[in-house]
Amino acid sequence: RVAMQSGGSSKLTAELRSGLAGTIQGMAEGSLRTICVAFREVDSKFMSKFDAEEDEIPSDGLVCLTITGIKDPCRPGVPEAVKKCQNAGIVVRMITGDNITTAKAIARECNILTEDGLAIEGKEFRTMSYAERIKRFGPKLERMQVMARSSPTDKFDLVHMLRTLDEVVAVTGDGTNDARALREADIGCSMGITGTEVAKQSSDIVILDDNFTTIVTMVRWGRCIYNNIQKFLAFQLTVNVVALSINFVGAVVPGADPPFSPVQLLWVNMIMDSMGALALGTEDPTEALMDEDPVGRHDPLVTPVMWRNILGQAAFQLIVLFIFLFEGEQLFNLDKDDDHELTILNTIIFNCFVFCQIFNEMNARDLTKINVFGKGFFGNRLFLGIIAISCVFQVIIVEFFGRGASVASLSWKQWLISVGIAAITLPMGVVVKLLPVGGKGAWSIFQDGEGEGKQNYLEKRVTELENELGELKDKMAEILATKAK
Repeated sequence: RVAMQSGGSSKLTAELRSGLAGTIQGMAEGSLRTICVAFREVDSKFMSKFDAEEDEIPSDGLVCLTITGIKDPCRPGVPEAVKKCQNAGIVVRMITGDNITTAKAIARECNILTEDGLAIEGKEFRTMSYAERIKRFGPKLERMQVMARSSPTDKFDLVHMLRTLDEVVAVTGDGTNDARALREADIGCSMGITGTEVAKQSSDIVILDDNFTTIVTMVRWGRCIYNNIQKFLAFQLTVNVVALSINFVGAVVPGADPPFSPVQLLWVNMIMDSMGALALGTEDPTEALMDEDPVGRHDPLVTPVMWRNILGQAAFQLIVLFIFLFEGEQLFNLDKDDDHELTILNTIIFNCFVFCQIFNEMNARDLTKINVFGKGFFGNRLFLGIIAISCVFQVIIVEFFGRGASVASLSWKQWLISVGIAAITLPMGVVVKLLPVGGKGAWSIFQDGEGEGKQNYLEKRVTELENELGELKDKMAEILATKAK
C-alpha cells in the first residue's frame, strides 16, 4: 500500500507503481541514491513476542511512506583527477553496488563514463565467457567503464581477467569484501579513514585522506622514481662502457698504455655511483610525467631510447678518447718515452673523460627532450651542487694530487682543450636524441599490441583460459559428487 497526502493509504495499483518507479528513475538519473521509508502497524501482542536481535523485520503488509534521494556529491578535484589519469593512459573503472542508472550518472559526473564507454550490471558480466567479454568490451576490456550491482566476486573476477590479459591493475577498496580483489591486484589501495582493518592488511598502499586526487599524486611519484632510475642507469652504463673499453684497448693494443690508474677509476666510480645517484635520483615529479604512456608489465627497464642515448654518447666519447690515446703524442707535442709527458697525456685523457661524464649527467636529466636546461634545472640545488663539487674536486685532483693519483698538472691550453671537447657532449646529446628509435617490424607490432599477431595471441590465450575453467568446473563437480555419496 501507499500513504496518501490526504491521509490514509491506498492500494498499490499499477498506476501508482509506475509513478513510484518513475520517481526512482528520475532520482537515479540525477545521481541520487534512493531509499524507501515504509511502516506497518502492529499490536502490543506482536511487540511482546518480537526480538529485534533474533527475529527478522516483517516484509509484508508495509505501507510506503516516502521515497528519499540521497546525494553523495563528487569530491572537489575528482573529475580533474580522473581526466589526468586518462591522459596518462590509465583506464579508470567504477565498480559499485548502486543500480546501473545511478552508477552511470555518477560516472558521467566524475568523467569516468565517456561517450564510447559501456556500463554493465554484475549479473550480466558474470554470465559472460572471456571471449564474449573481449568481443563486447575490446581486447583489454577498455570500453567497460562501469559495473553496477556488482558483488565482491565480480570485482575479483574483473581484476583476475585483466591480469591474465597482461594489464597492470590497481584496485581501491575500503570494505572487508574488497580484500580478495585488493590481494589479487598488482597494487591494492585501501582507504585510511573509512577502510576496514582487513582491507588495509590486504592492500599495498593505504590512502590516508580517502581522496582520489591522492592516487594521481601516487602515480606521479611512482613514475618519477621509475624515470629517475632509468636516467641513472643510462648515465651509469655510458660511464661503464667507455671506461672499460678505453682501459681494455689500452691494455691489449701494442704501443698503448691503460690511461686510467686505480685511484682515477675510484674517483670515476664515485662520480658514477654516489654523486650520479644523488643528482639524478632526486629529481622532483612534474606534471609532464602524467602525459607519458604507462609502462607495461613486460616492458624492459633499459628501453630502446636509453640504448640510443647510451650507445650514441659512448661512441662519441670513445672516438675522442681513442684519438687522444693513439694520436695525442702528435696533437699535444708530447713524447711518450718521457714518463712525465706520458703522465700529462694520460691526465688529459682522464680530465676529458671525467668532464664528458659531468656534461652527460646534464644530458641524462631528460632522455627525450632536447632542452635539458628547461624548467626545474636551476631550481634543483642538489643537482647543481653535485655538478659544482665534481668540477672542483676534479681540478683539485689534477692540480694537486700528483703521483698519488697518477696525474700531472695541466697548462691552461690543455685544460681548455680537454674541457672544451668534453662540452661537445651537450650538442652531441641533441643530435643523438633526434635519431628515430624503433620501427614497425613484426616484433615491434606485437609489442605495441597492434596488428593480427597480438590479436591472435589474445584469442589463443582466451581459449586456453576457457579450457582451464572448464576442467576446473569438471573437477569441482566430481568432488561434490564424491562428497554427496
